[in-house]
Amino acid sequence: MENGAEFGKVEGADGIFTIRSSGNVRGWNGIRYKAGLSGRNVGAKKLSMNVATIPPGGVAYAHIHVDFEVMLYILAGRVRHEYGPALEHMLENEAGDFIFIEPGVPHEVFNMSDKEPVTAVVARSDASEWENIVSFKRPAKA
Repeated sequence: MENGAEFGKVEGADGIFTIRSSGNVRGWNGIRYKAGLSGRNVGAKKLSMNVATIPPGGVAYAHIHVDFEVMLYILAGRVRHEYGPALEHMLENEAGDFIFIEPGVPHEVFNMSDKEPVTAVVARSDASEWENIVSFKRPAKA
């Protein structure tokens, strides 16, 4: 387990651990993350959770979650998911919406505002967070 600033200062012992509120400390694929809980800092075996922010006009570029599920709760803002084998489907979500993404679904996420960030709670059935996420090349349009 790691307990540096990047992964949050962990408090607790004997099976219950806490990370106190923090600012954004890490970035990945156009998204900023608060320190959250994962295998790296609390020894989780099957879960990770954190808060993600997509900046105004930002994009979480096309990617696939390999062999794990993701659930999100949108706290603030509006997003558009383009998803499917050719990113041919579209779904919009806003604050108050829950989202479930099955393993292996190619998707790209767009903040629909040029002025406001999107903030979401992200839970994964993978304690390693990003190690099992792969980039997906957007197919050329015909």
